[in-house]
Amino acid sequence: MRETPRPQGTAGDAGSELPQRRPGRAFAHTAGASGSGTPHRSDGRSPQTPRGVRQTGPTGRPGTTPPVPGRPALSLSLAPLLLVLFALTAWQIVADGPLRGLDERTGRAVVGHGPARVTEFLADLGNMQIALPVLGCAIVWALVRGARRAPLYAALAMGAVPLLVVPLKAWIARPGPLTDATGYFPSGHAATAAMAYGAAALLVVPYVRRPWSWMMPVAAVLLTTATGIGLVLRGYHWPLDVLGSWFLFGAVLLPPALSRRSRRRSSSRTPRC
Repeated sequence: MRETPRPQGTAGDAGSELPQRRPGRAFAHTAGASGSGTPHRSDGRSPQTPRGVRQTGPTGRPGTTPPVPGRPALSLSLAPLLLVLFALTAWQIVADGPLRGLDERTGRAVVGHGPARVTEFLADLGNMQIALPVLGCAIVWALVRGARRAPLYAALAMGAVPLLVVPLKAWIARPGPLTDATGYFPSGHAATAAMAYGAAALLVVPYVRRPWSWMMPVAAVLLTTATGIGLVLRGYHWPLDVLGSWFLFGAVLLPPALSRRSRRRSSSRTPRC
């Protein structure tokens, strides 16, 4: 006796057999509707990880379809932290705290060390005559390349240096290492170097090719550090004068630097359609 032939199942049927590929025809994209472009399973159920339903990981790591956010919490918390460090440093100096005593002992111990010509050159890196042209060239370069907000921010931040440093110098009135004259905290030269070289690096780095882009921030850090070392070794400032300027103006520079880095990392992780 002949067996009754089994009817062929459709894409929407839930059979026990595995779906067979039909030669010359493509699989349907939907359960029951062809040509819609949505992937489906042969048994009519939705796929396990559809592209539109993927969720980001607990830490927003790469491999997720939605754009991965940066880490704004770090840049938002860093500026207040630096300001708190500056306030603590200024308080120790005004109150003649133990940190001031350690600072002055350290300053007296290192004054005069190193070749005079080298340390003088390093200290001069914080002069307006050297630092401002560097920042000016970076601003012009960024404007030529089409940037608008970043050059304006850099110019305003540089203009804030004397507006912040001069009143603080007059209020704290700290004597210098080799003189009884007052007005040495925070260091204006250290602040000028940090703002000029740091802002110049932020302006130039977006237009430098990826293998060499790391050189801009590294150069800014080296120039700023070299300026502080020269100021201390030449006896122009105490070490805390330099650190105070770095704390104060690091709060201006580091948040935009970190947010720019987070945006670049987020855009690189976003998959292209």
